[in-house]
Amino acid sequence: MVYLLVGLLAGMAAWADTYPRQMGVDIEHYVFRVELSDTTNEVRGETRVDFRVLKDGVAELALDLANTMTVEAAGTAGYWHGGDRLRIPLTPVGKAGERRSVVVRYHGTPATGLWIGKTLHGDRAFFSLHWPDLGRQWLPMVDHPYDKATGEFIVTAPVRYQVVANGLLKEEMDLGDGRRRTHWKQGVPIASWLHAMAVGEFSVRHFGASRGIAFSNYVYPQDREKGIATFDVPTRNAFEFFSDFVGAYPYEKLANVQAAGFSGGTEHASVIFYGEKAVTAKPATNLVTHEIAHQWFGNSVTEADWDDVWLSEGFATYFTLLCLEHVEGRDAFVAGLKRSRTAVISMTATLPGVAVIHENLSDMKKVLNRLIYEKGGWTLHMLRGQMGMENFRAGVRDYYQQYKGRNATTEDFARVMEAHGAVGIRAHLNQWLRRPGVPEVKGSWTYDAAAKQVRVTLRQVQKGEVYRLPVEIGLEEGRMEQVVFTEREQRFAFVAEKAPGAVVLDPNTWVLMKADFEKQ
Repeated sequence: MVYLLVGLLAGMAAWADTYPRQMGVDIEHYVFRVELSDTTNEVRGETRVDFRVLKDGVAELALDLANTMTVEAAGTAGYWHGGDRLRIPLTPVGKAGERRSVVVRYHGTPATGLWIGKTLHGDRAFFSLHWPDLGRQWLPMVDHPYDKATGEFIVTAPVRYQVVANGLLKEEMDLGDGRRRTHWKQGVPIASWLHAMAVGEFSVRHFGASRGIAFSNYVYPQDREKGIATFDVPTRNAFEFFSDFVGAYPYEKLANVQAAGFSGGTEHASVIFYGEKAVTAKPATNLVTHEIAHQWFGNSVTEADWDDVWLSEGFATYFTLLCLEHVEGRDAFVAGLKRSRTAVISMTATLPGVAVIHENLSDMKKVLNRLIYEKGGWTLHMLRGQMGMENFRAGVRDYYQQYKGRNATTEDFARVMEAHGAVGIRAHLNQWLRRPGVPEVKGSWTYDAAAKQVRVTLRQVQKGEVYRLPVEIGLEEGRMEQVVFTEREQRFAFVAEKAPGAVVLDPNTWVLMKADFEKQ
C-alpha cells in the first residue's frame, strides 16, 4: 500500500506505549541485595540505584515498586510510595551531567514477579519472573525497556541452595549461620525484565565454551541427564550459528536454568530460564534456539518501546528457523515455515483487526500474541527473499553492530536494511506489520497449445486494499518466473513449448498468503 506510506510514516513518531518516561534521568546500574528464608516467603531487600542526570532541574527520581512491598527508607529527603510508584526527591535538585545514587530499603511478600514454591519434585525454590513488567513487583527499578542498566544480585539464602543470576560470579561466602551470600555482576546494560535470579537445589554442570564464552546448565538434580540431552548440543549449535551469522555474543556467559512457575522459556540476559517441564519433554531444540537467539535480538538490540516488541519476538522466531536450516537443512526449514504460515492464517481469523505493531499500547496483558512471533518472523523471511541472502545477512549484521547494547525501533531497522539494498522496505514493513490480516489469493492456470503459452490468472479476494506480492510461479522443474502481483486480478502469460506437468504458485515458500491455486 505505497500510497499510504507518507501518512503511516508521519504517524510513526507519535506511536508509543503509555509508560511514563523520565527523560531527565538515565539509570546506569542497580545493586539488588536480597535476603531469602525457608521460614517465610517475605523478602528483605536493599537496592542501590546509580543514575546520571541528563538536564538541569531534575527534582526527583521515580521508580516502579508494587504497593505490596513496604518501603523502610528511600533516599535522604523523604519519599512517596503509592500507585506502585516510588518517588524520591533529589536534594539538591539535579544538574546535567551529575551522577547520583539512592538506596531503597524495603520488605514484603511479592504478589508476583518472584515465584516462591515447590518444584515438580517437591523442593523449595525461588525464581524471578519479570516478563514483561513484573520486576517492579519486588524490585525497585525503572521497569521499561527504554532505560537499560547494568546490575548486580547479592543474595543471602540458606546454604543448601545454589544461586545463579546475570553476568559473572564474583563471590560466594558462607556466613557461618546456615546462610550463604552469593554475588553475581552483570557488566552489560540490559532491560528491566532481563535482570534475573534463580535460587534452588541444582545440578550445576559446566559443559565447555565457545568463542571464550562458558556454557553451563542449572537443572534439578533429579533431571540431570534430561538436562544434558535438552541443552548441550542445541546450545552449542545455536550459539555458534548466531555468532557467525549475526556477530559476537554480547554477554559474559551462557547459562540454561530449569525453572518453575511458568512454561516455555524466558530469555534473561546470559541466564535463560526454561519451564521445568520443557526440560523433561522432548524435543526442546527449537525452544532452546529461540531463547538463545534473543540474546542478540531483544536482549542486546532491544525494542525502544513495547509497540515494537516484534523486533524481539519476530526476530527470535525467524532466526530459530534460520538455525534449523543451517543444522538440519532446507526441508526442515520449509516445513517450519509452512507450519508458521498455517498458524498465521488461523490466528488472523481469531484476532481480527490485530496488527503486529501495537499502536500506543497501554494494556500490558496485550503485549504479546502469536502474530507478533509468526507474522513478524514471516516479514523477515519475505524481506530476505526480496533482498537475497547475502544482502539480508549484511543488513542484519550491520543492524546488530549499530544497535548492540542499545534500543532500536522499526524505523531504525528499516534505515539500516535500506542501506543494504532493501528497496521499498518501509512499504514492505507497513504492509506486513501495521496492516491486520493476510492476503487471500485464488488462481488458476491453463496451457494454450496454439499460442504455446502458459496462462496464469491470479485474484486477491481478501477484504480491503490489495497487497503488493512479488511471487514466483514454477512452470516446470528448474524454471521459475517472478511476477509482481499488485491488482485485484491479474493475468500473466509465459512462453512454453509444451504443456507443463504442473504449475506451482510460490513453489519455494517465500510469500505469506492463503492461496488456492489449481489447473483450470
